[in-house]
Amino acid sequence: MNITANQSESEQGKQGRLIWALCLASIVIYINLYTVQGMLPLIAEHFNVTGAQSTLVLSVTSFTLAFSLLFYAVLSDRVGRLKPIIISLWLLACSNILLIFATSFDALVIIRLIQGVLLAAVPAIAMAYFKEQLAPGFMLKAAATYIMANSLGGIFGRLFGGLMSQHLSWQQSMGLVFVVTLLGVALVTYLLPRKEIKPDITQNNTTQPKSKLFNDLKGFLIHLKDSKMRLVFIIGGLAFMMMVNQFSFIQLHLMSSPYDLSRFSATLIFLCYLSGTFTSYLSAKWVVKYGSIVLFKAAFLFMVLGTLLTLHDTLWAIVLGFLITASGFFLTHSCCNSFVAIKATAHRAKATSLYLCSYYLGAALGGPYLMLFWQQAEWPGVVVGSLSLLLLLFIAIWFLSRDKLEESASN
Repeated sequence: MNITANQSESEQGKQGRLIWALCLASIVIYINLYTVQGMLPLIAEHFNVTGAQSTLVLSVTSFTLAFSLLFYAVLSDRVGRLKPIIISLWLLACSNILLIFATSFDALVIIRLIQGVLLAAVPAIAMAYFKEQLAPGFMLKAAATYIMANSLGGIFGRLFGGLMSQHLSWQQSMGLVFVVTLLGVALVTYLLPRKEIKPDITQNNTTQPKSKLFNDLKGFLIHLKDSKMRLVFIIGGLAFMMMVNQFSFIQLHLMSSPYDLSRFSATLIFLCYLSGTFTSYLSAKWVVKYGSIVLFKAAFLFMVLGTLLTLHDTLWAIVLGFLITASGFFLTHSCCNSFVAIKATAHRAKATSLYLCSYYLGAALGGPYLMLFWQQAEWPGVVVGSLSLLLLLFIAIWFLSRDKLEESASN
């Protein structure tokens, strides 16, 4: 009995290490992804581009990240979860050295394109890794902790970037990002268990490469052919397209007259993400109680109200507006995640990667899209551009609710 108890404690220890390792890896990923969003004014000054052009540094990374998610979903099924995570994280740390020596905005964009590929491994693999390695009792805890780590990594990364842009040069800032990333990656490598349960597909040595490729494509097509899944992919992409890029342009607005906030003070607007973190925590209970359609509609109203409130153009109205918008967005994101997880009965990793691909593709397209409105009318223009995206979001929610009603009626 003592041997069994010791084995159980050892197994729980390994599962706990895996949770902490992937949560720390997530924080490292989102620090690297979003630090530049808190540094947009410094990037514009250092590389001699406009503030609006500097937002492309986030957009291009989100673009390559989006499509790389699909690659890692397939790769990790073939070779396991551990190796892609470890290798991509160490390459990410090394890539930050290139940022220190970037001499032009074009070079910066190219390096950020490459980083997008490396940043995709952890979000593409993490949930499938948890499902394979953890006991059922650990799974919910792991998922909740991981989502919270995503949010906290995004908040810290943006504030970290704002603080560095206020006090350090570009080279000094990127040197500090390199050190922080290196320490984080080393700790993740130490914490990750060396043994893993390999996915079934990697154990099937008799499967021909063409059959494997066909199976991969079939997995993606199953979800793309489902009209409700397509609508949820669109809903998540449109919501993120608006919200994450609003945060980029509001910094430029807050640093101009009449606010004239410092670089770091302007990035404090990212603390509004905390309302979304709290909403995400409560969303699981709300989905069970009210259903996803009701919550999608409520979240839509929150985002409309929050966006319109910023037109009052006082600091308190902007902060309150972003608190409301962040709550609506994270409620939407949580509902999309739960919808995909419940609806996908097969090829779940591919379903998740398709959703995240749409999600980050929205972020990539939203920067150039809202830039057009910013160039014409600055913040009021961004509000108009955001409302047009919310109109499309409303249409997608309406079609989804109609499909659900038809499905209920047929049953």
